[in-house]
Amino acid sequence: MPDSPLFYVISAAILIVAAIVFFFLGITYRKRVSEREIQSAEEKAKRIINDSIKAAENKKREALLEAKEEIHKNRNEYEHEIKERRTEIQKQERRLQQKEEMLDKKTDLIEKKSETLAKRMADLEATHEEVAALKRSQFEMLERISGYTVEEAKAFLIKNLESEVTHEAAMKIKEIESRLKEESDQKAREYISLAIQRCAADHVAEATVSVVPLPNDEMKGRIIGREGRNIRALETLTGVDLIIDDTPETITLSSFDPVRREVARISLEKLILDGRIHPARIEEMVEKAKKEVDATIKSEGDRATFETGVHGLHQEIVKLLGRMRYRTSYGQNVLNHSIEVSHIAGLLAAELGADVMTAKRAGLLHDLGKAVDHEVDGSHVDIGIDLAKKYKENDEVLHAIHAHHGDVEPRTIIACIVQASDSISAARPGARRENIESYIKRLEKLEELTCSFTGVESSYAIQAGREIRIMVKPEEVSEDQMILLARSIAKKIEAELEYPGMIKVNLLRETKAIEYAK
Repeated sequence: MPDSPLFYVISAAILIVAAIVFFFLGITYRKRVSEREIQSAEEKAKRIINDSIKAAENKKREALLEAKEEIHKNRNEYEHEIKERRTEIQKQERRLQQKEEMLDKKTDLIEKKSETLAKRMADLEATHEEVAALKRSQFEMLERISGYTVEEAKAFLIKNLESEVTHEAAMKIKEIESRLKEESDQKAREYISLAIQRCAADHVAEATVSVVPLPNDEMKGRIIGREGRNIRALETLTGVDLIIDDTPETITLSSFDPVRREVARISLEKLILDGRIHPARIEEMVEKAKKEVDATIKSEGDRATFETGVHGLHQEIVKLLGRMRYRTSYGQNVLNHSIEVSHIAGLLAAELGADVMTAKRAGLLHDLGKAVDHEVDGSHVDIGIDLAKKYKENDEVLHAIHAHHGDVEPRTIIACIVQASDSISAARPGARRENIESYIKRLEKLEELTCSFTGVESSYAIQAGREIRIMVKPEEVSEDQMILLARSIAKKIEAELEYPGMIKVNLLRETKAIEYAK
């Protein structure tokens, strides 16, 4: 019966047996396929190995052929090189052989000449002996006639000659000395008076103030500005004291430094002409004024060299000469003084027959150190010597600079001429004013002392030295440190300087921020 349990069992058994049979048949089939694939792979591997062996043998044969060709090529090159070297050696051997033949010929010639010279030397020695014998016989004859030996005769003649020459020389020297004493003073007066007459110059002592005219009195208020910001900015940037008083339509600029005063004067005139007066415009005008002063310095140096006829100076020396336009010594303008000394030195050198151009050059450069003696330690003589050496001036000019104040003894006529010319220029009536020089030196010392402190950017002595205005670096000096710094500066001024009255120490700390709109 299909629905009976036995039927299901038989069906299941049949299915299991069928599955087992199919399983074994599949395994058998896969084994045969695998064996066929393995056999195919082995055959393929054998083919590959055989092909590789054949390719290796071909490569080996090709490598052997290339090696043989390279060896053959190298052998040919080596044989060619050997052949060339043999040819060169043969040429050298032929040249050496020719040189040996020439040396043999020269040796023969030298031997012949040596024999000839030996014969001549023998003849000369025989002649020399004959001359010596003749000389001895003549001396013996002279000794018998005079009764003196040779040494005694020499001594007698020398003694007589010395006494005669000494007496004549002494008489001549005494005569020359007396004549020179009579003539030297007169000649010196003539030369100096002639030089002074030919080089006449006007002398005006330099002042320490400048006056700037104003178009009207209302301009004073604009220059002062709101709460004094404009005048404070101008005084800070230039280091010059602006005096605004009841004098109508004028402002007085006061400073011991003529360069600062000139910068302030030009800046103020530009501001008045422009009409726009505020701190930014003031700073712009001060920079323009400084550039104008620099250009003036260059032109003044060129003028000095052209006026004196001294050429071939280094350009830096010309600039230093131009700086002396703004330098005074005892109230006398140093550049004008140097030009005058150059002219006088040239005139004296012409009268004395010395080198005129060297004398004028030394006269023009004798005070060169005063151009930078505010910035460099040492006397203006030492500074001038260092500058002249730096720019390759000759030794005669260097010695004249060194000796013009008597620091060393003059060894040349040029040094003496420059020394005399310097004294002549300084001694003219009205040329110098002693109290101005001491006043300026005191103010310079005051500024130098304050600038020695750390954090100080610049300092300016104003109010005739009664106030020192100091600009500090804001990044180095704080607000609290300013009080201590002002006290330290005041204590050092009291300890190291001598001055009448009191000096106000005024510290300014200003922070600025600048940006550009593009």
